[in-house]
Amino acid sequence: MSGKYLLDTNIVIALFANDASVLENLEQAAEVFIPSVVIGELFFGAHKSVRAKDNLSHIDDFASSNLVLGCDVETARIYGEIKNNLRVKGRPIPENDIWIAAIAVQHHLTLISRDGHFSEIENLEVLVW
Repeated sequence: MSGKYLLDTNIVIALFANDASVLENLEQAAEVFIPSVVIGELFFGAHKSVRAKDNLSHIDDFASSNLVLGCDVETARIYGEIKNNLRVKGRPIPENDIWIAAIAVQHHLTLISRDGHFSEIENLEVLVW
């Protein structure tokens, strides 16, 4: 199962928890990327935690040792298309997840997530680890 993958927040959290399935799949991945949106969600969670300082440091280390993809005008264009398609279908999903999906579509990456609502997005390849 080699390929180019984009990790959703729930997968990174599972990675932090040493989830065997995630660790096993990552060993076989050719390339792995992290959306900047996911890093933001992780920082938000860390600020709310009882071990904020340790968690913030862990996220800093993680972000600096991985390839983080941000948003640009093309990402925004894809975001707008995805959000409108979801609106037409009457199937909204969380805003951050639309941005994550847009990054995956833009860079032709398979999104790795445990959130089922990503299946509502056309032209997005999703795997569950």
